[in-house]
Amino acid sequence: MDYPAYSDLAGKVVVVTGGSRGLGAETARAFAAQGAKVAVVGRDGEALDEVVAGIRKDGGTAVGVVADVTDLSALEAVREAAETELGPVDVVAAFAGGGIARPGPTAAMSETEWHSVVDGNLTATFLTAKVFLPGMQERRRGAIITMASSAGREPSNLPSALGGPPGGRSWGAPVAYAAAKAGVIMFTEHVAAEVGQHGIRVNCVAPAAIRTERTAALMGPVGVERVAAMHPLGRIGEPSDVAGTTLFLASESASWLTGLTIDIAGGRIMN
Repeated sequence: MDYPAYSDLAGKVVVVTGGSRGLGAETARAFAAQGAKVAVVGRDGEALDEVVAGIRKDGGTAVGVVADVTDLSALEAVREAAETELGPVDVVAAFAGGGIARPGPTAAMSETEWHSVVDGNLTATFLTAKVFLPGMQERRRGAIITMASSAGREPSNLPSALGGPPGGRSWGAPVAYAAAKAGVIMFTEHVAAEVGQHGIRVNCVAPAAIRTERTAALMGPVGVERVAAMHPLGRIGEPSDVAGTTLFLASESASWLTGLTIDIAGGRIMN
């Protein structure tokens, strides 16, 4: 993918969590192609090595850091590794998401499932910001981009496009996931209002259906067509749609933008 050139990103130090595959991996590659120095963070060391090797093969600068972003001490180690190997961090793309919960009625969700999803998405975003904000505040510059979802913008009926479960009842995204992603949006706005005085911008991207390996396998060709038809632009998103928007938000082209959530949704969300 050829992205627009943002010359001010060259030489910047960027941390991308959730960078071992999917949206995070493409975003890490996009930043590296701009000349940024990228710390790619994830739990799968083998997948991280593959992403980093690809960036280096293309002439970029990257390091991989294995970490669980729901662990504050692990994130502190990420910051230390990034600063030691690359320099003070200018941009953080807090894209990691996790947790396991089955779609279904709220009353059927277990406490374990709730905590797993909320911690893997909302708490992880809080901890990532907590670790990197002090250095940005001291330097009086920085940009943070968080990851929400269209599930946090409206009640989800996406599985109905895939035919739904047996018996005809269709459930959308698990309520914990929707609540966590809505929380990320409000967290983004709150932090943006708090740290703007320090020269730090905080914005959010909220993708709808994106064609990753996982979603493509889950949907299948017929499901992809059905989901594409739910979007006014007639297709599902690509990882490059998210990465391109993230580059813009991190760049000086967005220097007057903070506290925003951009719906990367092909027109499905028009708030």
